[in-house]
Amino acid sequence: MIRSIPPAFIFILGAFFIPLFRGRAKQLYLLFVNAFVLIDLSLLEAGTGWVIQFLGYDLIFAEVDRLSLAIAYIFAVIGFLAILYSLQNKQTGEQMAAFLYMGSSLGVVFSGDYLSLFIFWEIMAFASVFLIWYRREKASLDAGFRYLFMHIFGGCCLLTGILLHITSTGSLKVEPLTNSWSSLFILVGFGLNTALIPLHTWLPDAYPLGTITGSVFLSIFTTKTGVYTLARCFSGNEFIAIMGGVMAVYGVVFALLQNDIRKLISYHIISQVGYMIAGIGVGTELGVNGGVAHLINNLLYKTLLFMCTGSVIYMTGRSKLTELGGLAKQMPVTCITCLVASFSISGAPGFNGFVSKGMVLASVLEVHPPFLELLLRFASVGTFLSFIKLSYFTFFEKNEKIRAKEVPWNMQVAMIVIALLCILIGMAPKVLFHILPYASVDYHAYTSSHFIGVLQLFSFAGLVFVFAKKTFSPHQWIILDVDYFYRMTLRWVAWLCMGPLNDLRRRIQNSLSRSVRFLIYLSKDPLSLPERSAEYRQWNREDEVSALESIGGKKERRYNENIYRKPMGVGVLLAILFLFFYGIIYFLK
Repeated sequence: MIRSIPPAFIFILGAFFIPLFRGRAKQLYLLFVNAFVLIDLSLLEAGTGWVIQFLGYDLIFAEVDRLSLAIAYIFAVIGFLAILYSLQNKQTGEQMAAFLYMGSSLGVVFSGDYLSLFIFWEIMAFASVFLIWYRREKASLDAGFRYLFMHIFGGCCLLTGILLHITSTGSLKVEPLTNSWSSLFILVGFGLNTALIPLHTWLPDAYPLGTITGSVFLSIFTTKTGVYTLARCFSGNEFIAIMGGVMAVYGVVFALLQNDIRKLISYHIISQVGYMIAGIGVGTELGVNGGVAHLINNLLYKTLLFMCTGSVIYMTGRSKLTELGGLAKQMPVTCITCLVASFSISGAPGFNGFVSKGMVLASVLEVHPPFLELLLRFASVGTFLSFIKLSYFTFFEKNEKIRAKEVPWNMQVAMIVIALLCILIGMAPKVLFHILPYASVDYHAYTSSHFIGVLQLFSFAGLVFVFAKKTFSPHQWIILDVDYFYRMTLRWVAWLCMGPLNDLRRRIQNSLSRSVRFLIYLSKDPLSLPERSAEYRQWNREDEVSALESIGGKKERRYNENIYRKPMGVGVLLAILFLFFYGIIYFLK
């Protein structure tokens, strides 16, 4: 029996008390709630708890095992550091949205049934959109609506799959799914949050347009809860493994083409998630461990990258590589921590990405054809090139015009702590191995083949950048993703609905409205139908038309209801007789 409180409830309830605090007291409260969640997590034991009966089903709010605990620990730790980073933010509404977002994400992780998972899933979507809208710019407002519409679509698919699953199995329990229509809909619902291709476009569209601190929170939870649900329900799925390789390459290619620093790392979320689900799709114990390990490591270095780029935007007001440069001396802490994050995401030896990428590649080599390994290797080269580009043109390219200073102490501390964690896991991988789902897996990160292979890839990528530097220089191009096609399609649909179809609807409505009004007119006294029909054929415009109204450019008659007004008793009598005879027929049967 689990006696601890599900951490989701602590964050969700804590969100509603934020408006009661001001200034330093609010900052201490935000940190205290996060610290309390960490303590609560340490008290959780494996098992099932907080079970509530609802319509004959068990709603499970605390399904605790090694997988859920591993994800929850990193969520809580990185959430605490994100709150520390955002202490200078005074937007109470944004802070409430962040708490609801963190709480609902933890709710998904510990949900043991699909209904409670769906509830937390939707809270997560609606809370996170405010982290985009609070930037208070038109572009952010538009991106937020697109983000919300996409997630509503994903939620509808997920709910459809859950209802089909209940119908076919009679169970709400979250468990591995087989191939069926319900599994397909659930996969689409989970896959949208995971940014599977081509359901990914909401991510690079929305994340660069969030607030400085909001984008940090966005980079942590949504895609990672999607990866967690795939690990829980679709481990060992061949389609998931191949999709992982495609995502790894796709994200890298589009990242290399970007000029906006946060859009560049947003596409790399897609690429890095590809590594995670490739391991999960392989389905072996090493593969699942590798996918989860890469999720944990990614939360560290990707959050750090969003913090570093957010710091640059916070101090300079610029987000384009073509407008940046020369910040290494002016923002040394931001520069160094960004370099640590760049080496980590690239998988350099001595950093945490080296460990988890090696686990995923080793699992792929064990059971999968070489094609998937080649995709992941190619993505590694592209990743290193992307972050050479990001670091060089942000911090080392000459720019005499730009002036900046280092960010406030709380932002620096958050970045330094995450950078140290990236190095710690890279140097002592067993710190990470102890919390992975399968404790029995024996993996050695620093083998000679892995070490030499990574150095070869890095050398090749470095030479490519040196000799093709102009090719990788930032530019002002507009890069179109697949969302261009469905945006154009939806615009055409909108024109069709608002133009020809609306005209057709108006014509039909006018015709039916005239018919209905005439029937109402006749129903006042059905016995006078012959008389009224004759008068309808010899209609006298002066006596029986009270007004002319123009609807859609056409004139329409309005009948004078005062003419031939007769008692309603005959109509009522006919209705009573009809009901009487209907009752006799019913009882005779």
